[in-house]
Amino acid sequence: MAFPAPLAPYAARAEITRGRLVAEGESATRTPFQRDRDRVVHAVSFRRLKHKTQVFISHEGDHYRTRLTHSLEVAQISRSIARTLRLDEDLAECIALAHDLGHPPFGHTGEDALKECMAAFDGFDHNAQTLRLLTKLERRHARFDGLNLTWETLEGVVKHNGPLAGPLARKAEPLPAAIAEYAGQHDLWLDSFASLEAQVAAVSDDIAYNNHDVDDGLRAGLISFGSARELPLVGAAIRDIEKAFPGVSREIVIAEAVSQLIGAMVEDVVAESRRRLESVRPVDADAVRRAGAAMVDFSPGMKDRLTRLRAFLHENVYRHRDVNRMREEAKDVVRALFRRYMDDPGAMPVAWRAQGTERPRAVCDYIAGMTDRYAAREYERLFGKAPLG
Repeated sequence: MAFPAPLAPYAARAEITRGRLVAEGESATRTPFQRDRDRVVHAVSFRRLKHKTQVFISHEGDHYRTRLTHSLEVAQISRSIARTLRLDEDLAECIALAHDLGHPPFGHTGEDALKECMAAFDGFDHNAQTLRLLTKLERRHARFDGLNLTWETLEGVVKHNGPLAGPLARKAEPLPAAIAEYAGQHDLWLDSFASLEAQVAAVSDDIAYNNHDVDDGLRAGLISFGSARELPLVGAAIRDIEKAFPGVSREIVIAEAVSQLIGAMVEDVVAESRRRLESVRPVDADAVRRAGAAMVDFSPGMKDRLTRLRAFLHENVYRHRDVNRMREEAKDVVRALFRRYMDDPGAMPVAWRAQGTERPRAVCDYIAGMTDRYAAREYERLFGKAPLG
């Protein structure tokens, strides 16, 4: 049996965590990061991911990815990379499991619609909504709102894609309101990079969605098998499988090719990350945060091929006419619900009936927490007709 290697010097260390906003006693059986992961898994918002869309609207088929299955795939890849790089697997897994909690119903379509609805107020950002859930909206404890997760987990969730403030910020725009509000009481070092574990979760997200969107696109018939054979990365994998297993069904070819691609991308990330770490030689986790650049990433060659693959997916899957039709119908649902709740807060449960300037955020929180099917049922209840035909 192979036993885990000791953590690298630059790994996050549960025994020296910066702690929680509200102090708690330690567990006798779990590290702080393991407790964080368990709290995420038991959260209501995590269970709701089962019925939230990834690309395809939930009623279109039972075999397409949802936010839940996507998060589980990201967590599995994160653990594999973290283990190989001798990082804290539990922290990487926790951030991966939590990273999509703030997504509203109907995937990025729902987010686009909520952004429109909230443009005159404090705006909407799914990453900020995740922080809002973890620190305020989840109510499972008597002593505090939210889940009271460790500094490292919250930092990783907020910054897994890079710094949000200062000269290294990936976007030159104001901080989302929820992040700015929370940072005022719990400094998450928004102008630095996050831990390696958070960076692992971010690149694992890329690996997972690029591969499962190819898989789902092929199974849905949005991508032809012939065009897939000419794609960057995907085509070579398909040809390899067909050569190794002549005559095997297309379903098996697709599954084997996706598995091979995930493995190749993981190996590429590990090799590139080791090269960067060897160059910088960070002495601890804080040195990673101050490094001035991401330490976990794809190689330039892999990035180029992924860029071309994403361009194909954008044109042929995300903007396919059938997906676009459902996107517009889903946007109409979100917009209509927002307008109705703003005009008539009595249409919402009592707990969400905020008044005055607090009403838009309460309406946004309520809609963002909905699953696809609950949003569709609410639309039918309020307007007397079924959406998403």
